[in-house]
Amino acid sequence: MKTLVKTFTAAALIAISTFTMAAEGSGSTSAKANVNLSTADLALDHYVAVTTEGESAGVEQLFAEDFNQKIQASNAQSHSRSAVVKLLKKQKGEKLNCTVSTDIIEESADYMVAKVTLKFENFTKTDLVTLERVGNDWKVSKSINSYK
Repeated sequence: MKTLVKTFTAAALIAISTFTMAAEGSGSTSAKANVNLSTADLALDHYVAVTTEGESAGVEQLFAEDFNQKIQASNAQSHSRSAVVKLLKKQKGEKLNCTVSTDIIEESADYMVAKVTLKFENFTKTDLVTLERVGNDWKVSKSINSYK
């Protein structure tokens, strides 16, 4: 009987410590997901990393609540924030085989428009990105893509 009680006690302690470690682990993961978006340049760099290098940390943090993506092609498309975030999370770790260049088109204290050009072997994707200051952070509020 004493052996049975010791076995149940040991199993209960193991279970409690496992649940405690799992809870601590999930909290520290979300803390790591916070990305420094305090300047427009940092937000733009993170946007490029998310869209071309498969970076997944802080994806939700990067996009404004009213974010919208438009794709200018023969069949024009529009995507919501949730659809883009979902797609980018699926692409975690996938790096695009392209050359990336960024040009700031317009910049003010609370607003930036940048042109991100991705040159692939057979085509070029141009992404006009609008960033806005939201509180203390910068967020991507709009993206318009075209292909050549």
